[in-house]
Amino acid sequence: MDVVSMIADERIRMAELIETLKPGQLYAMSLCDGWTVHEVAAHLCAPWIFGARRIVPAVVRHGFRVHRANAELVRDLAIDLTADEIARQLRMNAEFVFNPRIVGPLGQLTDLQVHGQDICRPLGLTRDLVPERMIPSLEFLLSPKARGSFVPRGRLDGLRFLAEDLDWEGGQGLLTVRGRGEALLLALTGRPVVLDELTGSGVAALRARIA
Repeated sequence: MDVVSMIADERIRMAELIETLKPGQLYAMSLCDGWTVHEVAAHLCAPWIFGARRIVPAVVRHGFRVHRANAELVRDLAIDLTADEIARQLRMNAEFVFNPRIVGPLGQLTDLQVHGQDICRPLGLTRDLVPERMIPSLEFLLSPKARGSFVPRGRLDGLRFLAEDLDWEGGQGLLTVRGRGEALLLALTGRPVVLDELTGSGVAALRARIA
């Protein structure tokens, strides 16, 4: 399956998830720092609602701090879109191709997988990720394309990552970090909740850098 098809299927899966959530769950805090579940879900509609013409200037305005730019944009989306509308938008635009400079489609695939766990974990919900989709996202997060947007510079220096449930390892360094693919995906993107699920000589260094 190509990346565009993977993204389309992840958007459908996300729509199905959002449709199951109750109001109290939608306004719970997600793993994405400072965002509610509703805001995380609304953020996933930004590519076709805002497009590059609005997203890129916001990123520039915030000194290329992508998270700050997203926080500005997501407030408007969360106000304008109900949960039902978000789910409908995700279904209608499942095959929308968003190819931002540098991060490309893999940025979208990674965003969908990570944000799905941002929603489910604090709500105590189980959402299995597709192994064949985790691997390209893990590779992307270790690549220069993810630096500064998904992964701050310096976070991965000297570390090697090994997935215990996938045929995957990556990174360069003498210190190792081992865990399930999902936990590595969330750790690489700075979610401290998974650090206790990891083992290896590099966990302490990774913990210090995320904290």
